[in-house]
Amino acid sequence: MRHFLLIALLMAGFLPSLGCSSLIASQASKLGDDISSAIYNSNDVASVGQAIPTFLVLVDSMIESNPEDADLLKTGASLNDAYAGVFVPEPERRSKLSAKSLNYAWRSVCSHRQEYCQWQSMQFTEFDKAVEQLEPKDLPYAYTLAVSWLNWIRANSDDWNAVAQLSRPERLLQQVVELDDSYGNGMAHLYLGGIATLLPPALGGKPEQGKLHFERAIEISEGQNLMAKVVYARQYARLMFDQELHNRLLTEVLAGDPDVPGYVLINTVAQEEATALLAEAAEYF
Repeated sequence: MRHFLLIALLMAGFLPSLGCSSLIASQASKLGDDISSAIYNSNDVASVGQAIPTFLVLVDSMIESNPEDADLLKTGASLNDAYAGVFVPEPERRSKLSAKSLNYAWRSVCSHRQEYCQWQSMQFTEFDKAVEQLEPKDLPYAYTLAVSWLNWIRANSDDWNAVAQLSRPERLLQQVVELDDSYGNGMAHLYLGGIATLLPPALGGKPEQGKLHFERAIEISEGQNLMAKVVYARQYARLMFDQELHNRLLTEVLAGDPDVPGYVLINTVAQEEATALLAEAAEYF
């Protein structure tokens, strides 16, 4: 990690000396992707938590130099979102970071296709029709926007104006899975499952629909994304007071191999959460 950070900082110093703006943008986007890959493939959660702020400043500086680079903006949105969700317990900081993530995500979508900027001012019926027109090439940007939007709503859950927007990122994710059911190795299904199990059936929740999404997420990732089982246990099994399912899923998480490329960090966090959830299971149920 330290070696990679040194390379990243050296590259950041080198980029401004390049004469071709398109080459700068290309190198910046690649570096942003490399940073993301290094973070997601680390199993040292504490070190990653300490290192990410440096990466965020680096990516922010690259975005400042390349403010219309859709891919770099997308990377900035994802990194800020991941850091806020996993490493920032303070509500005020989490809210600020999620707002920055959402801003980058919107700018990414707009840079990718200018007409998508109009989504922000549309009524839901118009938004629904516009989202139907998404094409496969739009998926990375639409998915990033949906996830950043969801986590911004989560960070501002005490604001009903924010909560009222929930149907929009949900609609984006529905279109993502309609176009490519396995997009993001099942993460879109995982988020949709989380939305469906926010509330019990009596209050409008759709836990059985959520269960299908969770099981599909696990199937698509071939069980390698351990967080899918943690969310399934926490959101569905607890909601339905199914202790047997809850404990089985979490036991499987703890028995799983976290060192799967692309899932290392999320699996390490998943096993920590599984341990905590199992420890309080007897009291909960």
